[in-house]
Amino acid sequence: MKIFHCDNCDQLVFFENTKCVSCGHLLAFLPECADMASLVPDDAGGYRRAGSKSNSPRYKLCSNYETHEVCNWAVPFDSPSTLCRSCDLTRTIPDLSAPGARDSWARLEAAKRRLVYTLDILKLPVESKTANPDRGLTFEFLADSDDPEAPPILTGHADGVITINIAESDDVEREKRKSQFQETYRTVLGHFRHEIGHYYWDRLVRDSEALEPFRELFGDDRADYAGALQKHHTNGAPADWNTSFVSAYASAHPWEDWAETWAHYMHIIDTLETADASGLALRPRRGDEPSLKPDPKAVGRQPRSFDTMIKRWFSLTYVLNNLNRGMGLPDAYPFVLSTAAVEKLRFVHDVIEAGDRTESLAPAAAQA
Repeated sequence: MKIFHCDNCDQLVFFENTKCVSCGHLLAFLPECADMASLVPDDAGGYRRAGSKSNSPRYKLCSNYETHEVCNWAVPFDSPSTLCRSCDLTRTIPDLSAPGARDSWARLEAAKRRLVYTLDILKLPVESKTANPDRGLTFEFLADSDDPEAPPILTGHADGVITINIAESDDVEREKRKSQFQETYRTVLGHFRHEIGHYYWDRLVRDSEALEPFRELFGDDRADYAGALQKHHTNGAPADWNTSFVSAYASAHPWEDWAETWAHYMHIIDTLETADASGLALRPRRGDEPSLKPDPKAVGRQPRSFDTMIKRWFSLTYVLNNLNRGMGLPDAYPFVLSTAAVEKLRFVHDVIEAGDRTESLAPAAAQA
């Protein structure tokens, strides 16, 4: 994530802010220029950046910003849509008459905006199903039924539709599920990054030249998916899963291996960009300790050198985990990347670099 400052007073502001804590100016993110802006109203019902000229671009606030306060993005004033790029991807929102539903929705949308920001850095196609019914993307935020006989809502992906159970937005409930599934990491943003990985497998791998290399590295995706998940949930991961996979769940099926690896790649991209934008450096006293030099040129773009990126990631996670331990917290990145897992991350990197070369997408199986 980039570092942002108020246009009016130069105060440090953050991606989730809606108002400058120093001067009080209204803030909104402008996705077309990937920047937080301090906005002032004009005489015609729109907004312009503070201090800009009278002929500068005009904006309107996303209607979910104005009406429900669950967004902080702006839209070009002449856009036919009242929703920002991120909110436009949501097809189903929680029942706002339910207690706590608006807060749950806000937390889900906040994670999705960070997801979209990183997808833009990676120059990946982000299209709504409204604009592209065959290949587009949409999100449904659903709650479990009060009927005890009704099946639970499963977080997953199927043919461009990503479903998130809104219970995942509740910290207590999510921790219960984390413990139930014996996971070391479970976050709302992690769910988004995992499920979007399934979508981009369909779009970047399934009908492309990358399919056979994928099968050589991750395994045969034609293996019975439902059976593989049932086996994983019954028997757990193999004892030596950490020699080949980024997580225990990745061992369940090649699709899950890809989605988990994809999510880790996005963790790396976002966190390294934040470190670079902040000027974070590690200057060890001994030559055998991890070092890190900030790379301001890396902010706002996908790294071109995978080897450099992964080396810097190992250094960064070393300090992140040790800082957390100093506060008595769990490791920020509770994973050890084996050589095999790193090669899978390299594959994800190369596929993203190659771009979207598929021409059509047939419906795919549902994925968790």
